Amino acid sequence: MRDLVAISQVDRRISRIVGPVVDRMGYDLVRLRFGGGRRKTLQIMAERRDGGMEVDDCAEISRAVSSALDVEDPIREGYTLEVSSPGIDRPLTRLTDFETWSGHLAKLETGEPIGGRRRFQGRIEEVSGDQIILETQDGPVELCFDTLSSAKLIITDELLKAAAGDRETQDSPASDRADN
Repeated sequence: MRDLVAISQVDRRISRIVGPVVDRMGYDLVRLRFGGGRRKTLQIMAERRDGGMEVDDCAEISRAVSSALDVEDPIREGYTLEVSSPGIDRPLTRLTDFETWSGHLAKLETGEPIGGRRRFQGRIEEVSGDQIILETQDGPVELCFDTLSSAKLIITDELLKAAAGDRETQDSPASDRADN
């Protein structure tokens, strides 16, 4: 089974260098994209395994990834490195993302038309094996993960509340005391 973390061949080659670095640091690589116009950009989205991400985390990843890329040198031309968190309307790049965000609204796009459509929007109802069941306005749609070319959450009040709840849990005094 594939994932949507690194789609193009170039992205996958760079991901084989960047992924282990990010993983050793205790983060998950959410998405990697290389491209752009005259000045190329390497965009890396990552998050701490506990779901949080701060500016200092991005800077730490940027330094480590830059060092690894300098050694391996997979990109021959000049480029800009951007490291960020996935944000609230995050891309869904792994099958586990759909499980984690079940119950929330998402936009999905397939590489080839399915039932005459490539774009789907609805609530993630269930993940069964490699099948994602999406409740759309037209009823349930079952999509195989491997047919997806992109997917992302849609910002809703429910999603904002869920994100705020995660933030409160991370910042609570009880969690601070547990670390001491």
